[in-house]
Amino acid sequence: MTASSPAPGGYPGTTPGGSPAPHPTTHPTPHPAPRDRVALRWEIVVVLVVTFGTSGVRAVLRLIDALARPEPLSGQTVTLNAAQSAVRWLDPAFQLVSSAVLVAWAGLAVLLLLRHCPPATLRPSGPVRSPGSSPDPRPAPGDSGDDAPLRLRPSRRDILPGVGLAALIGLPGLALYLGAVALGLSRHVAAGGTGDWWSVPTLVVGAWANGVGEEVVVVAWLATRLRQLRVPWAWIFVGSAVLRGSYHLYQGYSAGVGNIVMGLVFVWWFRRTGRVWPLIVAHGLIDTVAFVGAVALPGLG
Repeated sequence: MTASSPAPGGYPGTTPGGSPAPHPTTHPTPHPAPRDRVALRWEIVVVLVVTFGTSGVRAVLRLIDALARPEPLSGQTVTLNAAQSAVRWLDPAFQLVSSAVLVAWAGLAVLLLLRHCPPATLRPSGPVRSPGSSPDPRPAPGDSGDDAPLRLRPSRRDILPGVGLAALIGLPGLALYLGAVALGLSRHVAAGGTGDWWSVPTLVVGAWANGVGEEVVVVAWLATRLRQLRVPWAWIFVGSAVLRGSYHLYQGYSAGVGNIVMGLVFVWWFRRTGRVWPLIVAHGLIDTVAFVGAVALPGLG
């Protein structure tokens, strides 16, 4: 029986009795065979075009449009969660759909990752290989061989480091924003909301959807895939951080710079721990404070 033929009495990947076969133990960043690397390159291109890559291009165009206007950046206002319908009771539905899209992007990335990183065997033990192929034994450039195993499952231990990262990024980020507005390098940022009772809940949902979508795709998925392609960590730091900064540029230069710094810190954390949920917690808290705070203190923007 070949490696790709069904087991007797079941589908491929099942035991003779029809029950699922155990997954092989995997490393979070295996170096796949050449034919698999081609597929991974196309996966990266397609996922980024569908998700935050296109968002980055659109944000750059919006910044160019803002710079082409007669008024300076500091005289303009951008609304992060602008109303999407003139019918007030329909707006939260549109907002929730937008949040669902972000979560779906993360779900897509997780499903793709699970092809090589089964959730029951996340700790490193051996390389993944496709049927009939052999892994690339060469270490990635700059690879010390001690990449942390990828952990996608949440834990209570993720909360405290998430709060710490939120404070580390959020407080200097607020100071950077206020300074940039004063220097004319950023647009005023408004959180949006209609003022109805559902505004704050939908803003909170949107804040956490941002955290899930961005940290899973821009950090966990992208870093893992690039490591599988033998990309050095230095370039992963640059690529992930610049991608994060690019899709915030519509707010102004400071948003791009601030999010690049945030991206560098978050990739550093992910490289050391392999844990994505502290990043989600941090991002969710930062955006929740920003969105709800802007509604409660509109003069801050």
